[in-house]
Amino acid sequence: MTLDGSGTSPVENRAPLQVARRQQLLAALQRDGAMRISDLSEALGAAAITIRRDIAQLAAEGLVRRVHGGVALITPDEAPVSEEAPPVGRNSLGGRTLGMLVPSLDYYWPDVARGAEEAARELDMRLVLRGSSYDTDDDKPQLERLVDRMGVDGLVIAPRMDTSTAERTIDWLAHEGVPAVLLERTATVGAHHAVMESVVTDHALGAAMAVRHLASLGHRRIGVVLDADSPTRPHVRRGWLEAVHECGLDPASTVEVVLPDSRSPERDALLHEVLDRCLATGTTALLVHADAEAIALVQHCEERQLSVPGDLSIVAYDDEVAGLFSPPLTAVRPPRRSIGRAAVRLVADRLADPARPTHRVVISPSLRVRESTAAPRGG
Repeated sequence: MTLDGSGTSPVENRAPLQVARRQQLLAALQRDGAMRISDLSEALGAAAITIRRDIAQLAAEGLVRRVHGGVALITPDEAPVSEEAPPVGRNSLGGRTLGMLVPSLDYYWPDVARGAEEAARELDMRLVLRGSSYDTDDDKPQLERLVDRMGVDGLVIAPRMDTSTAERTIDWLAHEGVPAVLLERTATVGAHHAVMESVVTDHALGAAMAVRHLASLGHRRIGVVLDADSPTRPHVRRGWLEAVHECGLDPASTVEVVLPDSRSPERDALLHEVLDRCLATGTTALLVHADAEAIALVQHCEERQLSVPGDLSIVAYDDEVAGLFSPPLTAVRPPRRSIGRAAVRLVADRLADPARPTHRVVISPSLRVRESTAAPRGG
């Protein structure tokens, strides 16, 4: 243990400061009643993460109770919490609140949210769901509202990672003192690139499964069509490229197209260009991300009297509505509910054991073979 000039350790020096700060915290609550974390942080001149640790200790001692957005004193007429230390483990998490922020509430993410809600219910925890947008430039204000106003004990989130504010948001998450798990995102913080806890789909594996399926049917030129705005795009492309090489195929001899946003006036012409390039290169199969793009491509085939799967086999990536189309599309299905469930369990484990090592969970997707893939003509 390192000692300073007085012969005392830094830990011993900090102890009186912690006691004094907690006494100031209690005095502020006696004066003002329930207070928000941000107000206490400003009043006491301490970081929010420090205030949260003080509150956790005072709550364990039965002196304060957490309320939405902050903390309040336990009044004499309230039943004491317990004179014993709270049990360690998931059984002690009943009544805790988790905040969930996802970029869409109408595509992909509803099933993730359902899985998170199921897991939270099993743990007797409450889930507060909020929707952001793929057009949002800054997720931090919504996250701050969840933490400061709603008083959530943990976060499961899918923040924007391609904006100028992303680094600031991730840094805030890492230092706010609230356990946070990233959904379908990964991030590192600090000079040593410490990883944040996350739950992701192995999208590269999903793309590779699609390519192997098509290759097993006899296709030798397997192209890929990607969505320009999706954060999943690089992973799908990587899986496609690796599997094409693994199967001994040449990616340069086929089609690789990135489609613009659905609102782009160029999109329709590009879909026709995809089919032109398939015919020119002899490409007989495509992996298309995502469902909407795959369905649009099939409809363009119909306009041009091309048969699916006779002239062109198509595998969709996402499987939100691919199975409802006619013909039902073969599709890669990410494990959306499992992603949500695993994220809630990671937060619960972190709340129960703050010192546990950082966990990163990778879950495999599945391939649903339907009627849009078959052996190539003459294959």
